[in-house]
Amino acid sequence: MKENKNNEVVKYILENYDIKNANDIADALKDMFKDTIQTMMNAEFDSSMGYEKSDNKVEKTNYRNGYSTKNVKSKFGEFELSVPRDRNAEFEPQIVPKNKRDITGIEEKVINLYGKGLSTREISDSIEDIYGVQLSATMISNITDVVIINSFIKYCSLKLLTLLFTFF
Repeated sequence: MKENKNNEVVKYILENYDIKNANDIADALKDMFKDTIQTMMNAEFDSSMGYEKSDNKVEKTNYRNGYSTKNVKSKFGEFELSVPRDRNAEFEPQIVPKNKRDITGIEEKVINLYGKGLSTREISDSIEDIYGVQLSATMISNITDVVIINSFIKYCSLKLLTLLFTFF
């Protein structure tokens, strides 16, 4: 990670979070992780639907139908996700599969996927290791395109800051 990215992360944290102790950093990590998983799920949904939200140029056979909420548990604690729905009930989320509420361990996988610059095939293999489901290269490409790399850089930097706070 480049030094200037670390400075951007620290600036972002100071501007957006009231950091007073290590617990505040953990809360920031939780927020950023939740946002990342939510973004990935939305990108997966867009790929599944074949069009982006508010795209009126595509002829549709299935329509978006709002969201349902799902409480999931990770090593950062519990948080709520908004799971997109379609009218034909065809969407089968792979990032956080149906009936799966414990995603502990995915944090490291997600960081590794992006931090190492893996190919779509390698990312697919990692997702298959986690969920036992093979995702297409196109879907992985769509997901990785949508997820903001900076949020992972911020996440990694915040994790490093958490370690630093525990030593000082």
